[in-house]
Parts: sequence; C-alpha cells; structure tokens
Amino acid sequence: MDKKIKSVLEILFGIFIGLLVLLFQKEIAALGDLGYVGVFLALFLSAATIIFPAPGWIAVITAVTILGLNPYLVGIVAGIGSGLGEITGYMVGNGATELSGKRFDRYRELIKRYGSAGIFLLAFLPNPFFDVAGLLAGALKIPLWKFLLACVAGRTLRYVLLAHLGLLAVQGFLSQW
Repeated sequence: MDKKIKSVLEILFGIFIGLLVLLFQKEIAALGDLGYVGVFLALFLSAATIIFPAPGWIAVITAVTILGLNPYLVGIVAGIGSGLGEITGYMVGNGATELSGKRFDRYRELIKRYGSAGIFLLAFLPNPFFDVAGLLAGALKIPLWKFLLACVAGRTLRYVLLAHLGLLAVQGFLSQW
C-alpha cells in the first residue's frame, strides 16, 4: 500500500475512533460495572480519543468502591487498557509524519534526550498533554514497543494509585456516616 494512503488511513482511523468514544462516553464509563474486563475496555476506549478526554477513570473508582475489586488488579488492568488505547494517537502521529516530511527532526532530538522516561512521566501524570506526546512519539518514529512499555508502566502506576485513593476516600466518607 502506498505510504501516503496508509498515512491518511491511520489519521482517519484515529479520528473515527475518537468520535465514536465521544458519542458513547456514558456507556464507556458504565463499563466499569462489568468487572476487570469492563475496566480494561473503558480505559482502552477512553484513551483511544485524541485530544478530547473521556471519563475512563470513573470505571476505576466504580470497580474498587462499588464492585469491591482488588485495587492493584484494577490499576494494572486499567493501565494496560489505557496504554493500548493510546495506540490511536501514536498511529495518527505516525501517519502525520509521512504526510509532513522531516519537520519533526528537532523534536526527535528532544525525545531522544528524555526518551521513555519522558513518556512514562507524561503517562503517569494526569494532564491533557499526553495525547500530544503520543502523537509526537508516532511522528518521531519512536518504536511502538518502547512507547507502549513506557505508556503502560506510567498509566498502570497512575491507576493503581487512583484505585487506592478512590477506595480510601469512599471508605473515609462512609465511616463518617
């Protein structure tokens, strides 16, 4: 397949997935009620959006507080789902670089400088900029396995902490009653 056609298809696929997730935000948040598989699906789909955030974290809190699932396992499943969902941003970035040429060479040096540690940190911290990091990682041709490893590790740590904090907050609130 021609590289330009493949690039356009990657971009269109990312946009299509993002629009689907935006249309079904409530349904995605409710997936947390389905246990570990639901948490995986909710976080995968919420991370598949590009730029527009979806409420996947609600599934994490629901799973540990209402369903009583293990916070460590919920965090791990959420991290893996979220990390894999970020592939859409990576694909869009990968497609965009094929269409735009070598404009990203100076950014490549910045990513090489911080590499996987920078991707891990951005994946761990709750921030609206991670989609841009995924786009850049794809655009700069960072190997997908390196991107996924750093992304899944950062997201897993984030969601293990979120699951525990959510559980502690709800338990503290309920103990006041």
